[in-house]
Amino acid sequence: MAKAMNSKGMNRGGMRHGGLVEKPKKPWKTIVRLMGYVKGSTWLLISALLLAVGGTIMQVLSPQMLGQATTLIFQNVSSGTQIQFARLSQTLLTVGLLYFGKFITDALQSTAMTVASQKTTQRLRNDLKKKINQLSSSYFDKHSNGNLMSIAINDMDNIATTLQQSIVQLISSVILLVGTIWMMLTISWQLTLLACLILPASVLVTKLLTPRTQQNFRAYLKTQGALNGQIEESFNGHEIIKSFSNQKEAITDFQKLNEEMYETGWKSKFFGGSMMPAMIFLKNFLYVIIASAGAWQVAASRILIGNLQAFLQYSSQFSQPISQFSMIWNGLLSTVASAERVFDVIDAEERAIYDQEAFPDRPTDTAEVRFDHVQFGYAADQLVMKDFSLAVNKGDMTAIVGHTGAGKTTLVHLLQRFYEISGGSIRIKGTDIRNLSHEELHNKIGMVLQETWLFSGTIYDNIRYGNPNATDEQIFTAAKAAFVDDFVRKLPDGYQTMLNEEISNISQGQKQLITIARAFLSDPEILILDEATSNVDTRTELLIQKAMRKLLKGRTSFVIAHRLSTIYDADEIIVMDQGDVVETGTHRELLEMSGVYEDIYNSQYQGAA
Repeated sequence: MAKAMNSKGMNRGGMRHGGLVEKPKKPWKTIVRLMGYVKGSTWLLISALLLAVGGTIMQVLSPQMLGQATTLIFQNVSSGTQIQFARLSQTLLTVGLLYFGKFITDALQSTAMTVASQKTTQRLRNDLKKKINQLSSSYFDKHSNGNLMSIAINDMDNIATTLQQSIVQLISSVILLVGTIWMMLTISWQLTLLACLILPASVLVTKLLTPRTQQNFRAYLKTQGALNGQIEESFNGHEIIKSFSNQKEAITDFQKLNEEMYETGWKSKFFGGSMMPAMIFLKNFLYVIIASAGAWQVAASRILIGNLQAFLQYSSQFSQPISQFSMIWNGLLSTVASAERVFDVIDAEERAIYDQEAFPDRPTDTAEVRFDHVQFGYAADQLVMKDFSLAVNKGDMTAIVGHTGAGKTTLVHLLQRFYEISGGSIRIKGTDIRNLSHEELHNKIGMVLQETWLFSGTIYDNIRYGNPNATDEQIFTAAKAAFVDDFVRKLPDGYQTMLNEEISNISQGQKQLITIARAFLSDPEILILDEATSNVDTRTELLIQKAMRKLLKGRTSFVIAHRLSTIYDADEIIVMDQGDVVETGTHRELLEMSGVYEDIYNSQYQGAA
C-alpha cells in the first residue's frame, strides 16, 4: 500500500446478480484442502475424537444396563419374590455414572472442537486477508466489495460452524451406529433386520433432497454477496441517488436481489430442513413396527422384556446417527460451497513477481523516474497507452493535464504497479519497478488524492497511519507543517478526537489537511498529488495549497492538475491525450504552442491572456 493513501474504498466491481450455480467442481479436493488447515489443531482434534469415542461407548452401554434393571424387576414381580433392591441400585448407579460420563465427555469435546474450529478459520482468514493484499487492482474491478465481504464473514462463519459440529459428530455417529447394531444383534437378529430398513429409506431421502439443497444454497450465498454490494453502494452513494431521483431504481434493484435471495433462501432451507422431518417420520414408523414385532416375541418368550426395552432404545439410537448423518451431510455441502468461494479468492492470480534478469536495471540512468516506451491496456487487445515516454529529474514537479479519459490517473497507477504494463519499462533511479517488491515500491511513494480517505479512529491514529513507527514529536511536527495542529487543539479531545464512520464530524478541508499531514509523516521520495482543493472554500483552498507547497519542496512529484492555476510554476507540464503525451513544456511554452493545452486553458479562463 502506498504511504498516505487516501482513496476511500468504494464498491468498484459493481453489482453481481446471483443465480443458480453449478455443483462444487472438486468437492473432495476442497475437503482435503480444508482439512489441511486443521493440522495446526491436530491434538485438539485427536482429544475431541477420543472423547467422542468414550462418550459414544457409554451411550451404547446404557440401554443394556437399563434393560437388565427392567428384567430384574419383572422377574421378581412375576415370581412373587422380593425385589432385589441392592442389585437394582447397583445397576441404576452404574447407568447414572454412564450418563454423567457422557455429559462430561460431550462438554469437553464441544470445548475442544470450538477452539480447534476457531483456530482453523483464523488461519484460513489470515490467508484470505494476505491474499487480498496481494491481488491486483484488476481483480477488484471484477469483484464487488459486498461479495468479498460475504466470503470473508458469512462463508468463514459457515465453515467454523461445520468444523465445530460436524467432524466429531460424523465419527461418533459411525461408532454409535456400529455399536448399536452389534448390541441389537445380540438381542434379536430378526428385529435388527426390521430396524435396518431405515438405511435404504434414508439413502433415498438424501438422494432426493441433497442436489436441490446444494444448488440453492450456493445460489443463496452468491446472491447474498450481490445484495451486500448493492446495499453498500446505496449507503455510500445515497446523496447521489437522491440528487438524481433514482430512489425507485435503487429500490427496484434491491427488491430484485432480495427476491432472488428469498427464492434461493427458502428453497435451500426447505429442502435442507426437510431431511430431519423425513428421517423422524421414518424412525417413528419403524418404531411402531419394531415394538409390535418385539411384543409378539416377548409374549412368545423368545426375548426378555428388558431386552425389548433395550432394543427399542437401541432402535432410537440406531436412527439417531442416520438422522445426524443427513444433517451433517447437508452441513458439509454448504461448507464445501463456502470453502470453494474462499479458495477461489486464495487461488486468484496475484500481482506478478518477475525475474530480475528479465528486466535489467540501468544504474547509469540519471532520471529519478523514467517511463520508457510504455504500453498498457486494461484489455490485452485494447491498448490505451501505445508508446508513452517521460523522464522526470530528482526534485522536479511534473504536472499532468488532459481531458477526461486522457490517461492521467492510469499513469500514476502504473507507477505504483496497481496495474502491470504490457510493454516498455518504468524505472526509479534506474531500477525497473518490476524488480522491486510492492512494499519497497510503495515505501518510496506517497499520495494525497482528491477524495480523502480516513478511517474510524482518532485524528492521532489517522496521521500516524503514514508511519506506524513515528514518535509523538514527529506526528505533532507533521501536523503543524500541514496546518492541522491549530484546529485540532481547539477540539474538546484534541488529537484523541474520534472520527465517526462517515467522518462527518470534521470539515472536508480539515480532512484534506489531515491526509497531507499523513503524507508529511511518511516522508516519501516521490509524491503523487491529485487536485485536492476542488471541494473546499477559498480560504481553506489557500491553506491546503500552502501546505502542499511545503510538502512538495525538495521532492519529486507528479501532480494531476484539474485547475491549471495550481501548476503555473511546475518544472514541466505534460499534456496527455488518449494515453500518449502530445505536448510538454512550461506553462508559458505550452500556451505559445496554441495546441491542446491552450484549448484546456481557454476552456477554464475565457478571455485570459
